[in-house]
Amino acid sequence: MRQPKILTTLKTYDRHQFAADLLAGATVAMVAIPLSLAIAIASGADPAKGLVTAIVGGFLISALGGSRVQIGGPTGAFIVVVFGVIAEHGYDGLVLATFMAGLMLLVAGYFRAGRLIAFVPEAVVNGFTIGIAIIIATSQVKDVLGLATPALPAAFLEKLPVLWAARDTLSLPALAVALLAFALILALRRLAPRFPGLIVAVALASALVALADLPVDTIASRFGALPRALPAPALPDLSPARIVELLPSAIVIAFLAGIESLLSAMVADRMIEGHHRPNAELLAQGAANLGAALFAGLPATGAIARTATNVRAGGRTPVAGIVHALVILLVLLFAAPLAGDLALPALAALLMVTAWNMSEPHKWRGYARARPADRLLLLLTLVLTVTVDLTVAIGTGTALGLALRLARRTGSGADAESDWTPPER
Repeated sequence: MRQPKILTTLKTYDRHQFAADLLAGATVAMVAIPLSLAIAIASGADPAKGLVTAIVGGFLISALGGSRVQIGGPTGAFIVVVFGVIAEHGYDGLVLATFMAGLMLLVAGYFRAGRLIAFVPEAVVNGFTIGIAIIIATSQVKDVLGLATPALPAAFLEKLPVLWAARDTLSLPALAVALLAFALILALRRLAPRFPGLIVAVALASALVALADLPVDTIASRFGALPRALPAPALPDLSPARIVELLPSAIVIAFLAGIESLLSAMVADRMIEGHHRPNAELLAQGAANLGAALFAGLPATGAIARTATNVRAGGRTPVAGIVHALVILLVLLFAAPLAGDLALPALAALLMVTAWNMSEPHKWRGYARARPADRLLLLLTLVLTVTVDLTVAIGTGTALGLALRLARRTGSGADAESDWTPPER
């Protein structure tokens, strides 16, 4: 079924559920704002692009999606891809690749490709997720330590010597702000897990910078003032040569958006004991990426952490996701200068915590006990993600994983049921 879930949920909607969705949406927005800004900065984009994506992409994913509680926007999984595309093709290239990925996802949803996630080996997903987490954490070392470096290279192995060469430029104030943000994020998560502690932690660390007049970069000092309105929509450059050039990047964005969104929806199903509509979800992801591209935003997808926050805060229908997008829009319109005062070391600390959570350390022991073929597949995908390229890692890992699965089934006479177990990310 490709019908959006909102049409189903509104049939029995009442004011009590609206009150719950309103509170949940506002709560998720407070989590999404600092994350969206940090993800955009780590991706090599203007920070405002993160907010634009959360507004446009988040609204469309909730309004058209196949999950009751999915929250969409920019996610950490895309940082590596986006950074590489911008470095090689410019920001206009990213916009075109996102636009093309949106079209691909629409076609995939129309032809009911949502169930194909069952054929992606879990070890491949785990491997490139851990690899992405390593790259994200490494990319934040500069701001956590306040290092004075030239523009960091996109490649992981090229980035390390640049960071090491700048070790003498360590800024103690920046490190102190980052450590304070770390401590506040972890403390608030432990003491008040339902409270939107991310924005409180980043805001308090940033307030220390302002009150003590510390020599620490903020969003406004490095990137200028945030805009106070959405940009006018515009089509990207659709020239044939440019389309061919960016086709590989668009395929990776579409694949990653589909995987991340369907994983998030599967995890949400277990939290609310529901069932999402995978093909409707793919159609929503397609529309969201088309919309984000028209407003020059980043790729959008379902965000597992924000979706889980929505569920814990009481959200049970797509209205909560729509409220989340509208609250972020209000912040952009009326509180952009405050967001511009957020300290970059605090946002970097937030992304490092996000990267740690993405890697799911509580599952490492289970990975070590997996069958040898799965361990090899995970390590191969991880190493290729970090040292070569996400495209190569996903393509090689998926092809090898499917070959191993086919060999196991041929040898054992097993049926074609998937051995997929959705991870709790």
